Amino acid sequence: MPTPKTSSSKTPTATPRSRVLIADDNEPNRELLEVYLAELDCEIATAMDGRDTLDQVASFHPHVILLDVMMPKLSGFEVCERLKSDPATSPIMILMVTALGELGDIERAVEAGTDDFLSKPVNKVELVKRVENMLKLRHVSDELERLRSYISTMDDELPPRASGHGK
Repeated sequence: MPTPKTSSSKTPTATPRSRVLIADDNEPNRELLEVYLAELDCEIATAMDGRDTLDQVASFHPHVILLDVMMPKLSGFEVCERLKSDPATSPIMILMVTALGELGDIERAVEAGTDDFLSKPVNKVELVKRVENMLKLRHVSDELERLRSYISTMDDELPPRASGHGK
């Protein structure tokens, strides 16, 4: 199991606790994506196939997954469907990275639950910007959930309201 790596440069859009999982069966592709994301201040882990991706999700708890479509053991479509159908993993942002360019493949990715997709060869600027935006969105969603929980707790602690308006 690859050890998560932490990039050392600072970017205001990704917090140090941000985690990105790169899932691709092609080692040069994984390495290239890691290099492209090195400017982000986040931990990066990698997975080599669909089953390894699910194992990494369970242990690494990524905020964003770069998910190759064509992988052994389980395809990216299958991994995406499993993650999005489980309430515990459905909040993970998934960016499918594919060499497939047919409209049917894009539709299948959307049906599987992907949040976004990129075509290979990947443009570095586009990849970094999309991952930054997905991390921002994920952290805003997490903060919103924390605030909702806090408000709910506060509502539970308030005394019952009187039926009048203070008259």
